[in-house]
Amino acid sequence: MIDSYRHKGMRRKLAVTIKNKGIKDQRVLAAIEKIPRHFFLDSSFTEIAYQDKPFPIGSGQTISQPYTVAFQTELLQVEKDEKILEVGTGSGYQACVLLEMGARVYSIERHRTLYKKASQLLSEMGYLPKLFYGDGYKGLPTFAPFDKILVTAGAPEIPEELLKQLKTGGLMVIPLGGSGNQLMTTIRKLSDTDFEKKEHGYFRFVPLLGKKA
Repeated sequence: MIDSYRHKGMRRKLAVTIKNKGIKDQRVLAAIEKIPRHFFLDSSFTEIAYQDKPFPIGSGQTISQPYTVAFQTELLQVEKDEKILEVGTGSGYQACVLLEMGARVYSIERHRTLYKKASQLLSEMGYLPKLFYGDGYKGLPTFAPFDKILVTAGAPEIPEELLKQLKTGGLMVIPLGGSGNQLMTTIRKLSDTDFEKKEHGYFRFVPLLGKKA
């Protein structure tokens, strides 16, 4: 795995592009600038890895557009040492952004191929989230409660199990909607029965799928 001065220069330009689109959290921008995104893509995509676009990673999934990653991460208001559940590991790129910001990351992926690939790659890169192969709709009740929950796929509705696993005062970021565009939504858990919901515009995600594949 080679991370050249050219790659680093392209990442700096990418961070500037994302900043110009409205991302203000300097820690998010620093993480985007540091993490070699081309490591997460097939070699055929290496030359375009730092364009602000999503790319396929296999199993019908994509690595999200860097701006989308940054937008979700900024909404999550990550603080050091927070325990964060990521639903949808995918390539592992988003997990690395959270780790760079000092979070303790638990991430679940339903595609076995992607789970294995991300596990190997992140270990080689020196990133050590706790990765799990399983159904994202069910979360990780054994390790709950979580300070924050980040869902990286479009969900037709808010999974009840995930709400249960969010601590009181905690925050969930989730794109809501079926096929097509999803509405980026934050949910603050005020009590076991009381939630504050806010909407933050439309994005496009692959669907959140149940069961394991």
